Amino acid sequence: MLTQLAPCLCLGYILGKYNDAWSSLVTRLLVKYGIPTSLMGLLLRTGLGLNLIKAAAMALLAIGLLIAVISKTPQLQNMLPSTTLKLGSSFGNTGYFGIPVAFALLPLDALTFSIGYDLGTTLVIWGLAPIFSAANLKQTKARFRSKHFVNEIISSPAVKGLLGALIVSTTPWVEEIALILWIPSKIVIYLALIVVGMKLPTLKEPTTPYPLTKQLQGIKESLLIKLIGLPALMLTICLLLNVPDLMRNALVLQAAAPTAISVLLIEQTSYSDRNEATKLVALTTLISFITIPSWATILRV
Repeated sequence: MLTQLAPCLCLGYILGKYNDAWSSLVTRLLVKYGIPTSLMGLLLRTGLGLNLIKAAAMALLAIGLLIAVISKTPQLQNMLPSTTLKLGSSFGNTGYFGIPVAFALLPLDALTFSIGYDLGTTLVIWGLAPIFSAANLKQTKARFRSKHFVNEIISSPAVKGLLGALIVSTTPWVEEIALILWIPSKIVIYLALIVVGMKLPTLKEPTTPYPLTKQLQGIKESLLIKLIGLPALMLTICLLLNVPDLMRNALVLQAAAPTAISVLLIEQTSYSDRNEATKLVALTTLISFITIPSWATILRV
């Protein structure tokens, strides 16, 4: 995996250090055009069907159980006192990181499950999370009454890609369009990894760098839950439900993805402590280079 993913992240990191403005520009283009087009191409190639819905449902089941456990366990509530830590424990960077990992490690047929997981979590994080992360009840009600809820879902790259694939699938040129989009889809996947690398230089705190042990203070519990606890929960659910190996492997690797950059973006608009979200996104991304290969070894992929 490292031989395929590390070069993209390293190149992105170098580009981000050279000019951090490139990161925002490329990210906007990818979110608006690249990722939706790529997911549309991948969905057309791998197929739209029940497996997509199953994967999304499994993602919602695992994340729902995790959030319920956190909400009902006083010890975990104390460990994760902020909305940032709760979101960071539950939602991974599946679109930019998890799907490229699946693309690198798993057979092509597994991409349907990976994309399904991404779609399920995207609907939740861009739909419900901004509401729950509102600073107060009045702000929460205002967001619920506004079009924010629907707009965030419709504007998400995963939903755009799904809608595009559904529209194309009704035309007689499905195979031709899927063939045309296949190469660009793969290129965008690796561009997404480069963007993750470009983000890393901007995810450091503006103050003097602290030792790793100092940076982990206050977020280590959330980090452990995201990189170890959630994928372990997903693996347990898959084993209990006797999920096929290919689907199980895809779902566990998606669950093991580092904290989503979306968490950082959401917290930037909800008056929360950005440094907490920044450290969590940056450190889970770096540490995932150890944990994801470890999960791949456990799964024997």
